[in-house]
Amino acid sequence: MSILNVEHLTHGFGDRAIFNDVSFRLLKGEHIGLVGANGEGKSTFMSIVTGKMMPDEGKVEWAKNVNVGYLDQHAVLEAGMTIQDALKSAFDPLLQKEERMNEICDLLGSADEKEMELLMEELGLIQDDLTLHDFYTIDAKVEEVARALGLLDLGLDRDVTDLSGGQRTKVLLGKLLLEKPDILLLDEPTNYLDEEHIAWLKRYLLDYENAFILISHDIPFLNEVVNIIYHMENQELNRYVGDYEHFQEVYAVKKAQLEAAYRRQQQEINELKDFVARNKARVSTRNMAMSRQKKLDKMELIELAAEKPKPEFNFRYGRTPGKMLFETKKLVIGYDEPLSKPLDFYMERGQKIALIGTNGIGKTTLLKSLLGLIPPLSGSCEKGENLQIGYFEQEVKGENPNSCIEEIWEEFPGFTQYEVRSALAKCGLTTKHIESKVRVLSGGEQAKVRLCKLINKDTNVLLLDEPTNHLDVDAKEELKRALLDYRGSVLLICHEPEFYKDVVNEVWDMSKWTTKVL
Repeated sequence: MSILNVEHLTHGFGDRAIFNDVSFRLLKGEHIGLVGANGEGKSTFMSIVTGKMMPDEGKVEWAKNVNVGYLDQHAVLEAGMTIQDALKSAFDPLLQKEERMNEICDLLGSADEKEMELLMEELGLIQDDLTLHDFYTIDAKVEEVARALGLLDLGLDRDVTDLSGGQRTKVLLGKLLLEKPDILLLDEPTNYLDEEHIAWLKRYLLDYENAFILISHDIPFLNEVVNIIYHMENQELNRYVGDYEHFQEVYAVKKAQLEAAYRRQQQEINELKDFVARNKARVSTRNMAMSRQKKLDKMELIELAAEKPKPEFNFRYGRTPGKMLFETKKLVIGYDEPLSKPLDFYMERGQKIALIGTNGIGKTTLLKSLLGLIPPLSGSCEKGENLQIGYFEQEVKGENPNSCIEEIWEEFPGFTQYEVRSALAKCGLTTKHIESKVRVLSGGEQAKVRLCKLINKDTNVLLLDEPTNHLDVDAKEELKRALLDYRGSVLLICHEPEFYKDVVNEVWDMSKWTTKVL
């Protein structure tokens, strides 16, 4: 049974085409992975099927009475809500029925016999519905999901605006899972989640009876939970049955076959053109030449898609720093309350360190404290001599009015326009991306613009806060290579062992330092 049908979908932004005559179907129980490079339109596709955006052409049809749950990368929570409020809002339809049940109970005291009969009948229907949907175990369900996602330890009465990016993602994800929709639409749900909770989500999706569509660049995660791949590339959407590994094998064979057919056709075209050119003037061979020309005219040309630009990240190493990079003495980090025990550590030249641990225990706060962006609650942090620090922030807040070119020019005013364009192109951005506003780019494309700023500076130590979030497979692999080749030191926050384990020579687990109850 088809839950969702998309037919002849065409969409673009200005002169930049995203989809051209795309069709898609989702069947009951299918676990779909939606894959493709940054900027191919995966999040745009989700916005169109959920009605947040209207396509230029084509139609989107959902089966009747389908309950859709959507977690997107840019979802927000309202100020004033607690974690518990946000999670319980998953049950709003049932809570509204409870309110109506209480109203009926109040009305029964003054109702006449006929009214009472009608009210009692409505009351019975509501009570049956609440029982059917396990209404009286809501608090237990909320607690179970909150515990599984590590939200219980934050305090369910905590305001959602006080949470980190990762914690907000967990709240939104928890609410969505509590709703148990007929179909889940998940746009990069593992971004900002730590290893433990990614493992929990993996188990949940493996056991999920309903359908879901998942966008993710976390290939090991994706590979384990999906059974259908839809690949988005060059304005097309193609369906492959099986997991991601199987898709890669079939895609490679398909690509090789197309390239071989293209080469054969090009050879045939050249031979036909040559024959026509040599024989069209001769009376004796003119008819044969005309016949071959007709064949040329009718030939359906095989076209190879233009190769997507592969990013090149090469970090520039500046001057050699002193042996000591950062030294803390009794450093306590935090805002209103301490997030860490007094820290005494020493980072020296040549170290490449991964900083791991669950969300909200102070990893980002530690980086900002080392940089001097946040004053310590007590203790001190001394910086070494001749430091040239490159910092990649996890979240960049605020609306950015700049184009990509303006964004790089502001950072490097001495660059010519050619140098700005070349720098962005090396990061895997096309001409259309380069000329666009930063705010209209996908999360992965925006990350590439920020990496462009970083790799064009002289640095000797990099502080990177979740740099792999939103990056596609090619960009991740290239970033990993660049960090392996980098002569400087690295302090990296990352939840992907597959990424950091080959890059770093030490792993620091912040759960050993935090004051948070884990």
